[in-house]
Amino acid sequence: MDVSAVDALVVAIAGLVVGAIGAGLGWWAAVRVRRVREAQRQLFGGGRRDLVDFAVSLQGRIDDLHGAVDEVAAGLARVDRRVDGTVTNTSIVRYDAYEDTGGHQSASLALLDSARSGVIVTAIQGRDYARIYMKELERGRASVALSPEEQEAVERAMGR
Repeated sequence: MDVSAVDALVVAIAGLVVGAIGAGLGWWAAVRVRRVREAQRQLFGGGRRDLVDFAVSLQGRIDDLHGAVDEVAAGLARVDRRVDGTVTNTSIVRYDAYEDTGGHQSASLALLDSARSGVIVTAIQGRDYARIYMKELERGRASVALSPEEQEAVERAMGR
């Protein structure tokens, strides 16, 4: 079979076009691969690890972070318990204990924690004497009955 010069020229041009398209596709693929590698370098911080190693290291960091958050939460719970047990609610009620005195010289002082536990100190002033009484409160209950002024000091201290 004889191939004419025109047929040979057509085949040569077709081969040249197919080769040019192949070279163009190869160049495009190389550019895409280079971009993907750059993105991987940025993601991995320049190391030569694979994606599985990176994911495992991220999971380890996340686990460490969860542990740190749990420690902080436990510490806050301890602080909350300590704060709840401190004297945070105070109030003073001044009054005249006796009719013949003036100037609100008597007073009841409530020093309580958040659970209504603490101490009430009452100072009763008369013309020629002074008396001090202390009453203990445990969760809002006193071992000895409270006077109206002492009860008012407790209510004011607890914000009610």
